[in-house]
Parts: sequence; C-alpha cells; structure tokens
Amino acid sequence: MAVGAAQLPASRIQVLGMIPLQQKFGLLVALAAIVALVVGGWMWGQTPDYRVLYSNLSDRDGGAIISSLQQMNVPYKFAEGGGALLVPANQVHEVRLRLAGQGLPKGGLVGFELMETQKLGTSQFQEQINYQRALEGELARSIQSLSAVQSARVHLAISKPSVFVREQQKPSASVLLSLNPGRSLDANQVSAIVHLVSSSIPDLPVKNVTVIDQSGNLLTAQDGNNLGLDPGQFKYRSEVEQSFVKRIEAILTPITGPNNVLAQVTADMDFTQTENVAEIYSPNQSAPAAVRSQQTSESSGSAGATAGGVPGALSNQPPGNASAPINAPPPAPGQPAGAAAGAAAASAATQTGAGTATPPTRRDSTINYEVDKTIRHTRQPVGVIKKLSVAVVVNYRKLTDADGKVTTKPLSAAEMAQIDALVKEVMGYSKERGDSLNVTNSAFSVPEIEPAAEVPLWKQPETIATAKDVGRNLLIAGLVLFLVLGVLRPLLAKLSEVRLPAPAALGDETSAAVRGTPNYDQNLDAVKQLARSEPALVANVVKEWVAHDE
Repeated sequence: MAVGAAQLPASRIQVLGMIPLQQKFGLLVALAAIVALVVGGWMWGQTPDYRVLYSNLSDRDGGAIISSLQQMNVPYKFAEGGGALLVPANQVHEVRLRLAGQGLPKGGLVGFELMETQKLGTSQFQEQINYQRALEGELARSIQSLSAVQSARVHLAISKPSVFVREQQKPSASVLLSLNPGRSLDANQVSAIVHLVSSSIPDLPVKNVTVIDQSGNLLTAQDGNNLGLDPGQFKYRSEVEQSFVKRIEAILTPITGPNNVLAQVTADMDFTQTENVAEIYSPNQSAPAAVRSQQTSESSGSAGATAGGVPGALSNQPPGNASAPINAPPPAPGQPAGAAAGAAAASAATQTGAGTATPPTRRDSTINYEVDKTIRHTRQPVGVIKKLSVAVVVNYRKLTDADGKVTTKPLSAAEMAQIDALVKEVMGYSKERGDSLNVTNSAFSVPEIEPAAEVPLWKQPETIATAKDVGRNLLIAGLVLFLVLGVLRPLLAKLSEVRLPAPAALGDETSAAVRGTPNYDQNLDAVKQLARSEPALVANVVKEWVAHDE
C-alpha cells in the first residue's frame, strides 16, 4: 500500500534535523536579533525622562540624599561631571518634598539646630560663638530662599555688652551673595536684604549692613547714586515720570498714529518731611473785646484837718509872712487870674503843714480782656512735584500716493499748536511752578520694527518631541521588518524546499520499480547515506512499515 505525502512524519523536529548547521545558526541569530529589538524598543519607550533634582551639592548632602533615594526605591543618575543629581521627571516634586521633610539638603549651613547639641560644661564664650554661628546660618538660609540668590554667607560683628553707655558699639553685618547665572538684584531687593538683616539683629542700624556679590561689587552703594534718594523714593519718582509719559503718548497716538510719538519727563520732587506748629495772637481790634475779668476798688479819707509837712522842729514853727510871687504862672484856660495865686498859696500852706487839706479819695479799676490766639499744625505732603520738564518728539506724517510710494511731510503749525496744548493739559502745566515744555516735529530715523515671524510647525518643541518618538518607533519597526523579510523569510523558504522521502518509496512496489530503473544503484546509495546521516528518520520509516504491516 502506498503512503501519500500527507502521511509523512514531517514534524518540526525532523525538518530542523534536516537543515544544515549554518542555516540553523543564522536562524537562531535572526530570532535573537528580533527579540532583542522588540525588548529594547519596549524598554526604550519605558525609559523615564530624567530631570535635575539638585545641583552643586556638597559631598555630605549628596551622600545623604543618595541614601534616602535608595531607601525610597527612586532611580537616579548623575549628569556629566557629577554636577547635578537626576531623577525621573514625574517624581521630581514628590522627591523634593519628601527630602525636605527629612531636612535635606542642609546646604552646608548650620542654624539653630547647633544649639541642640550643646555639651555639658560649655563655657559662656563658646555658647556665644555657637549662637552667633547659628544666627548667621539662619540668615543665610533666609537670603538663599530668594530666586536670584544661589548661595549666601553672613558675617556678624556683635560687640560684647558693656555697662558703660559711652563704650557701647553698634553691631555690623556683611553679606556675600552668589547669584545665579544671568540674574541680578535691583535696588529694592538689595534694600530688602539689608532690612532683613537689620531687623534680625538687635540695635543693628541699616547703614551698618554691607552687601556684595560674587564679583566683588558693592551692592549697597547703589543707594547713594540717586541724589540721596532711598530706593522707595527713587521708585516713586520713576513711577510718576512714567505715568506722565504714558498719558502723553496715549493722548497723542490717535492723532499721530502708533510709534510716532516719543516723550520724556523729568520730575523735580520734594521728599522733605515738614511739620509746622504756629501760635498766633491777634492784635487789638476796634470792635469791643470780650471781658475776661474786672476788679474795682474805692477808698476815701476823714473830713478833719490833717497834719502835714516834715516831722521835726521846723514843722512846729509858725508860718512865715505871706508874699506874692513875682513871676506867677499863667492861669490855665478858663481859670480866673487869681486862681493860680490861690493854688500856689494853698500848695505852700500844704507844704508847711498849715491850713486845712481836701479829704483824700482813691479809686482803682482793673479789667482783663480775652486775647485772640490761633494754634496751627501744618504737615507738608511728601513727594510734592516742584517742577516738570517735558520733551516730546513727533514724527513727520506719512503719506502714501496712488503708486504706493510712502513720503513724509512735517506737521502744520496748527497741528503743532494743538499737540502743545494737549500736552500742557495732560501734564498740568504751571508757569508759576516753573514747568517747561518742548515739542519738536522731526523725521524719525529709527527703522520700523517688523513683527516677529511665527515659529514654523516643524520647529516647535512639541513637534520635535513627537517626531523623535515616531522616528524611534519607525526605526525599531524597520529593523524588525528587515530581519523578518531579509533573514527569516529566505530561511523559511529554504525550509519549505526540504522534503522527507515517502515511505512507499522504500516498499516492495517502489523497490521493484527502482530495481527496474537504470538508476537503481544511485537510489540505493542515497538510501544508505540517508540511513547513516538520519538513523532516527529511517527507524521511524521502518516503524511505520511495521505498523501498517507492509
């Protein structure tokens, strides 16, 4: 009975056994390469994007952070040169918060935790030194929290307290800043650092704080370059000037067009703090004044004669003979001629103590009036504008003809007068204050600023990142396709050409046919060679014959 090709024992093991050794090795290499590419591509896609966790770490902080990362099972690696520690981008913020909870990194500065490790028997001098070190470290940490500051060092000079007032010395401080590349501090930030240090040390005046940067520039000297103005006053004056500039340009732009007006304002301001107290008394007025108090007293003597004259012997002598004066004083107007003589005689009699005197009468009157008084407290406002100096330049008017040619033309006198009036209204021009205004019409030589071109799609960062991912996947797919079509496919084609000999070819019917053919010897040699090279295959054929009882 003949056995068809479908009944051949063509198992994978038998087929592989018939493949030459060189082809087997190539097949294994191709399969290994495909597996490696697939696994490598998957791992490449799963590789996280590393970002900087910390940079410029000290050896002490770096070792402590690495130990913590190993305990948290967070992968890490170092940048080139070991200047930065990198962790996966999706874990940067979480790791920083967890490390901050552990007090890392310490940054090489010691703060008030130094006071927690005090040993028994520490002297007062050592305690004072440790306290000063802790205070310097805390101030440095506070200054380093500024975004522009990379590192900071603070040196304090605190004198020992003394009981003598004249020997008291004010403390001083020096701050050394290391700024981040490309960053700088303005006057307000420097002033803030100075006041931060001054407020942290008792009795430390602001003028005793010195701030310098890593290049040796004295930053606190900037306060003296603004004509005695502190940063707050200088900033206020700049804001006032810029406010006038914006208002002038805003009102003239609709008339002249955009980018055709330039204005500059200089404000002379008075920052003097003045407070006056005046107490003014009004002079006597014709109107009746208010009576505050009045006091009147009267007194009169007895009706009898009174003794007069000088006590002594002369007063007891009799009066002399009466005589008329040769030169008698003239009588007063409306008085008889003899009245003057009588008055003189009475006076003489009074002096000698002779005769009878008129009873004395006394009357005193005191009146106190209210006095008008005005007390005035005057506080002058700070930052008053003393004078404004304004300069305005207006560009020529641009005209476009029918051919599209652009020409320029000066403004007319009426237009310049209108612009001058508008600027005066905006700035609040005051001739009494001494303000000055200069409006000029001139052609601008500054080239027009062209709008920035939009970034093409292929230059945008998102597009570049997407292209990298797609290119990586296409590269892996291309390599896999090359191995499949260029290596595995030819090998599989060769495997399909390998065929096992049909069992019926070794049977009686085939043997008779083979013996009858002229190539019987060749076929016999082929069978013998097959039995030597593949004994298992021949054994399976014989077993198949026995099973089918042939």
